[in-house]
Amino acid sequence: MATDVTLKAKDFKSDQEVRWCPGCGDYAILAAVQGFLPSLGRNREDIVFVSGIGCSSRFPYYLTTYGMHSIHGRAPAIATGLSVSRPDLDVWVVTGDGDALSIGGNHLIHALRRNVDITILLFNNRIYGLTKGQYSPTSPIGKITKSTPAGSIDRPFDPVTLALGAEATFVARTIDSDRAHLTSVLRAASEHKGASLVEIYQNCNIFNDGAFATLKDPGTRDASLIRLEAGQPITFDEGRKAVVRDLGCGFRVAAADTVSEEDIVYHDPQAESPLAAFALSELADPVTLANTAIGVFRSVKAPTYNDGFTSQLAGAEETEADLEALLRGRDTWTVT
Repeated sequence: MATDVTLKAKDFKSDQEVRWCPGCGDYAILAAVQGFLPSLGRNREDIVFVSGIGCSSRFPYYLTTYGMHSIHGRAPAIATGLSVSRPDLDVWVVTGDGDALSIGGNHLIHALRRNVDITILLFNNRIYGLTKGQYSPTSPIGKITKSTPAGSIDRPFDPVTLALGAEATFVARTIDSDRAHLTSVLRAASEHKGASLVEIYQNCNIFNDGAFATLKDPGTRDASLIRLEAGQPITFDEGRKAVVRDLGCGFRVAAADTVSEEDIVYHDPQAESPLAAFALSELADPVTLANTAIGVFRSVKAPTYNDGFTSQLAGAEETEADLEALLRGRDTWTVT
């Protein structure tokens, strides 16, 4: 329901003490979300944040909306039930790379493939922060942590690639410290009807400080960061590098002065097939983060789980129920 008063960022700040480590990237994300929520034009009681377990999952305490600090990895499942039963609500999920991609992996991909009308913010700091610095499903190969003293041998998940593989209808990536970009992605995600997945690179300055320094440092940022813009040629590093089609099915990065303009890929997040978006997500080096794309990878329209659920429910209400016939249907047998 639209609000009849003008809300400001301070109206979404709760009276709870924010308890993250000083310098944590979560502060920047919280400030961006609090600053963005008034633009929704909705009453605070019509917005719900559901979280799992982890540092990021303290989020609901710090917002004056409805919220639930739920079960480890199960926030998408709880948010699904809430979204389909209360379609009038704006339902958000806040989760982390460990919460969403380890114990919660199945819940995440199924919420995405079903296209449930929820917005998922996945904070990725590439480490387990709350439990004091163990490697996570997004930690790069060779990462030395308390649980991998000789270096991780696991191949990491890329949340964007994973979401696209589940054929999510909206997939984006942004960075905690880029307030303008983060806000623009939040707006696009909130406007999408269906499941939206936003990966946010978030710095854990205690257990994984500088994990995204390559993408933030002015000296290296432009040469590494690909900013996706719909309808525009995909170039970066002040136009010196371009994304072109590889000889196979994927993309590669080439020096712009070595290719023709026709060879350069134009970004189309509304393409029906997720293959081009998938190829873009595969460009990034998982260790150095060279050629990392940020922005909206995919945004397509598709029937939502909510619509299907509502339609079935309406049909059931119009049909005279026969419980006895249901119990004694063809899927029964007699033991003699």
